[in-house]
Amino acid sequence: MNRRLHPLMFAGTGSDVGKSVVAAAFCRIFRQDGYQPAPFKAQNMALNSYATPDGLEIGRAQAVQAEAAGIPCETDMNPLLLKPQSDHTSQVVLHGRPLGNKDAYDYWRRGGETTIDYRQEVCKAYDRLAARYNPIVMEGAGSISELNLRDTDLVNLPMARHAGADVILVADIDRGGVFASVYGSIALQEPADRQLIKGIIINKFRGDLRLFDEGRKMLESLCGVPVLGVIPYFKDIHIEEEDSVALARKSWQLEQGKVNVAVVMLKHLSNYTDFDALERDPRVHLFYTNNTDDISKADIIILPGSKSTLSDLYELRRNGCAKAIVRARREGATVLGICGGYQLMGMEVCDPDHVEGDIERLPGLGLLPTTTIMSGEKRTRQVKAQLCGGGTVSGYEIHMGESRPLGEAEPRPLAVFDDGGEDGYIVNDKCMGTYIHGILDNPSFVDFLLRPYAEKMAAAQQTFDYAAYKEQQYDLLADHVRQHVDMKRLYQILSDD
Repeated sequence: MNRRLHPLMFAGTGSDVGKSVVAAAFCRIFRQDGYQPAPFKAQNMALNSYATPDGLEIGRAQAVQAEAAGIPCETDMNPLLLKPQSDHTSQVVLHGRPLGNKDAYDYWRRGGETTIDYRQEVCKAYDRLAARYNPIVMEGAGSISELNLRDTDLVNLPMARHAGADVILVADIDRGGVFASVYGSIALQEPADRQLIKGIIINKFRGDLRLFDEGRKMLESLCGVPVLGVIPYFKDIHIEEEDSVALARKSWQLEQGKVNVAVVMLKHLSNYTDFDALERDPRVHLFYTNNTDDISKADIIILPGSKSTLSDLYELRRNGCAKAIVRARREGATVLGICGGYQLMGMEVCDPDHVEGDIERLPGLGLLPTTTIMSGEKRTRQVKAQLCGGGTVSGYEIHMGESRPLGEAEPRPLAVFDDGGEDGYIVNDKCMGTYIHGILDNPSFVDFLLRPYAEKMAAAQQTFDYAAYKEQQYDLLADHVRQHVDMKRLYQILSDD
């Protein structure tokens, strides 16, 4: 049996430095080395979320890290999730269940009427996880040197203190200023917290690694902390990312010789990882756009999930995308709506109880004969279903509101759940909607979606196995990180008494 290792926290000099991906890499490395690792992030802020096997909600990054570790995800891996609703409010999800929307100022002050001790809740979740797994691979949030939030910080060094974790500081050299960001992040800590930082990882290095040998020595001398690794930037390993910053690196152009799939860029787009599998499919070129000309040229248009369906519906009408989508469908393009996108495709979206805001009703795109009524109750669960055209799919639901046929329109479900319930609506093989996130991870559904474009795909007909592909990518990531990190020294740090 492997020895007990200290918990390990990857903290950052800032947001989007690569903490989530590095943590995923070590979840896979520890698994390969015979340990039983589990990920943990006390508090996460993201619109990309995932349903656990028991029908609760966590941040997508921890679900990815659990997958890399080879274990089912659970809410103790991310006990507190904040889903931004606007610039000033977020939906607070505790232990997988929404508590309602909170004003950011009151939340960070821990004020208002709440009697919940969030710190106690996340610490209890960590303790439950640590009793069953070895080691816990923890992830911080943003920068560890936000001094104004030190007293209310639940996720960075205060959490590391509770766990007794060894902290590895991750810095992104690609954005510049790496010496200042690393030195400043360490120097601004209280002495006791500074002692928790046991190593530095420089991430996203471009060029000849030998050119940073002197820089490594300088950092170690300045900070008194060893540089455990310099990880080169990579483009040929694909791991699902959670931060919306990642959207800026995705494709925005049409491509000849493939099925062009346009994902409509909604202002409140959520769960864009729904499209990662399709993006890797060699038969497909997937791009993101809110350009009406690009929409008109796409073979398949996908309306994605939305955290604010009515607001996004209003914006689609204002910017002309609604007309472009309807026109493209009329001219033969496929339109698929997922979750909020499915709601947008109907005849109307109603919010009589003002769950989302002040708008009580808006006409939808009119592509499906359905109506959607928003409600305050969120449905969150993992599902399996039989497609109307044959084949089984699995995925998860995370949505508020229910959709049904409008008036005398007959039900035409896209899929039927194992429990007999019905999902979505299908007009034909080029017009359909579903509440199932992850439906595009299923080869049977992707093949069904692409079937009308068989001639265009003649050069790349093989079905794409996304599950096998992801496993391969986790192994490639682990190999890449292992090659550039001093694993012997890291294991010594995690084993020292």
